[in-house]
Amino acid sequence: MINTAKKGRLTVLGAVAIGAVVALAGCSSSDPLSSGSDDTASSSDALVIGSQQYYSNKIVAELYAQALEDGGYTVDRQYDIGQREVYLPELEGGSIDVFPEYSGNLLQFYDAETTAKTPEEVESALADALPDGLTSLTAAEATDQDSYNVTKEFSEENGITSLADLKDYSGSIALGAPPENVDRPYGPPGLKSIYGVDVTSTPIDDGGGPLTAKALSDGSVQIADLYSASPLIVENDFVTLDDPENMILPQNVVPIVSDKVDQGAQDIIDAVDAALTSADLQEMNSRSQTDKESEGTIAKDFLESKGLVG
Repeated sequence: MINTAKKGRLTVLGAVAIGAVVALAGCSSSDPLSSGSDDTASSSDALVIGSQQYYSNKIVAELYAQALEDGGYTVDRQYDIGQREVYLPELEGGSIDVFPEYSGNLLQFYDAETTAKTPEEVESALADALPDGLTSLTAAEATDQDSYNVTKEFSEENGITSLADLKDYSGSIALGAPPENVDRPYGPPGLKSIYGVDVTSTPIDDGGGPLTAKALSDGSVQIADLYSASPLIVENDFVTLDDPENMILPQNVVPIVSDKVDQGAQDIIDAVDAALTSADLQEMNSRSQTDKESEGTIAKDFLESKGLVG
């Protein structure tokens, strides 16, 4: 059953939605190292490339932008648009042409009842679930998916390495996660129905960022939802719990494009995704968050190292 009312990766408040609409009215930057828009009027034939308000998503968007520019295409960067409630209608309406997405979560946005589990099943189901006018290109090997994490101390003291182990834990479990997690198929409802685990939601509205990591480290929560490519997992020596029932669908990076994106542009984007691994994404995320480098510089270095730009 297709359910377009499902929410995306983060809850979008009204103020964010308004800000996103304003952002979409911005203009492009011709600087390949720019992370946003400038005051230059964009060409009507420019490919509009959007991103979520998430540093890793902006890096991938910038990979596409610089590769397309190197291939002779004009691009209009429209980053930090918000989340699915805002940008999917713009994609469907033709205001955005290229957007880096995450396969499993996007599939569940359009089809909440999907039975797809493997990356291949998810990719195939997503292609069928997308509305007319949108196409999913080839998914990357790289994933950046929701994952449940505990501290190393908690894991060792309680013998917990899997979500299935949580049902035998006698204490209370507070889950630190973005506010929208409470309604997700892999949130408290899924933990209860699939693993028999009761959790108390503790909303932390930083997209699995430093506040979430701090809450886990100081014991304010016992488990936390962090994105699998986040450098915070390694930096804090967190233990990512196994998910033997595949409750959390694979979330491979997948480009979604409009009909305006011709075959040449599609081939360029596909070449970027073919070179993008999870290790690459983790390294780039670390450069962004730990070293505070711009997505433009990070993207340029990656594309040059892979021979994707001249």
